[in-house]
Amino acid sequence: MRTRTNVILASLLLMLGVATGAFGAHGLRAHVGPDMLAVWQTAVQYLSLHAVALLALASAHAYLQARLQHLAFSLLLVGTLLFSGSLLLLVLSEQRWLGMITPIGGVLMLGGWGLVLLAALAHYHQHNKKR
Repeated sequence: MRTRTNVILASLLLMLGVATGAFGAHGLRAHVGPDMLAVWQTAVQYLSLHAVALLALASAHAYLQARLQHLAFSLLLVGTLLFSGSLLLLVLSEQRWLGMITPIGGVLMLGGWGLVLLAALAHYHQHNKKR
């Protein structure tokens, strides 16, 4: 059940990545300056990259310790939403304080990737003990 939910969530993020990328390329260019367009593109890049990574992570259950994989997925999902979401909202609203949320998302993403590493090591250790 968890795998299906995670694939659905990753797919929704991928759809959001395509939609925000298209909006930035076609609808936003005439309304914001090049600096804000670059911020938008960074948000879309991290959103899309992490959506693909979340899809792969959801499918990697055979190679990762389950509890750590679930926690890693959660941290990466929330981190991506905070990181990219704060940047997208910053561009749309021009509320500079939203930029203070972005590093929190980045730290959560770093923690999520650290947990993926730990999940792989824990799985490897568990399976080598049985041999």
